Amino acid sequence: MSDQIPFVNYLALGDKPHLVANECTSCGARFFDRRNACASCSGTEFKDAAISTQGEVRTFTIVAFAAPGVDVPYISAIVDCDGTSVRANLVNVPADPDHVKVGMPVKLTTFPIGKDEEGVEAINFGFEPAA
Repeated sequence: MSDQIPFVNYLALGDKPHLVANECTSCGARFFDRRNACASCSGTEFKDAAISTQGEVRTFTIVAFAAPGVDVPYISAIVDCDGTSVRANLVNVPADPDHVKVGMPVKLTTFPIGKDEEGVEAINFGFEPAA
């Protein structure tokens, strides 16, 4: 099996893939990007916080037009994972309003998106309907 790397630095791979946020130690706000200061309280101390792999669709849009080479339609969504908002695409579900609803339960999934010349595979994440 080839080596794998996460497409984004906040995706933890392994036996139980999950997302890891930077949590402000002062107010508990969570961010997926690097921070020098908290946008909520200006605190400067952060700790890693594992994010639930189960969530609920809070809002979504079906993207019909995109940059050349990007397959459309696809579903861009905001998923509430036990109080943490995650922006992600919904996958493994038809991109139409008959199959996606606000409040729909979803779960984190990972999938390969390509390999480099050395065979290292990049792994991305999305959310799919929870069974």
